[in-house]
Amino acid sequence: MRAGALSSASWSLAGVRLIGPSKETALEEDHSPAPTTWNKEAFADEQIRGLVRQVFSTRLNPPVQQVVFSSVERETDVRSLCTWVGEVLAQEKVAEIAIIDETEVSLERSPSRTDFEAHSQYRSTPIRQLATSIHRNVWLVPPRSAGPDSCHRSSLCAYMAELRREFEYSIVAAPAPSVSSAALEMARFADGIILVLSAQHTRRVTALKVKNALGSVRLLGTVLSDREFPMPTSIYRRL
Repeated sequence: MRAGALSSASWSLAGVRLIGPSKETALEEDHSPAPTTWNKEAFADEQIRGLVRQVFSTRLNPPVQQVVFSSVERETDVRSLCTWVGEVLAQEKVAEIAIIDETEVSLERSPSRTDFEAHSQYRSTPIRQLATSIHRNVWLVPPRSAGPDSCHRSSLCAYMAELRREFEYSIVAAPAPSVSSAALEMARFADGIILVLSAQHTRRVTALKVKNALGSVRLLGTVLSDREFPMPTSIYRRL
């Protein structure tokens, strides 16, 4: 199932912190003893599975079926993370799952004629027909081109609504807020956003600035990447 997915060399997690609907606390506490030998790849896989089970839990109200992932730093690879999340979700749910790559689309740039033609195709063709099946119930949706109205809220709302109609779950890899406003705009129409922080690059003040910019957007949690050594439980719980 995870053929072609990430290895610890390309993606490493220090942990995932999920945020509850009413206050910023972990949904579940892990009381299992820490392993004597830290296996980075096994730990990352465990964290991803924990993220999927908690974010897409039927116990959440309202439930999450459409989520946006966005990194605070433009260097952080959220596309690979979203692919990994989609593959694990496919193991957990018997449902149609879409992974949408929007990381390269900047809504602020001026569209070219090629962009306009590609955007027109998106408007006239069902998303499912443009997607590539990477597993029996997992689809990879190519990025939209920046059409003349792609930055308008009405266009984004219609796009996210169409994803809901065609797929039971949709996972959107969005550009960093410093690159484009697309992440926050799409998150307004999704069920929430998960911010990806880099242990090596993200500054606390930058992360707080992005968090404050969310406004009414539902923050589902944070993912800390790029940590090359185990983090003590006492420090991780304060993330």
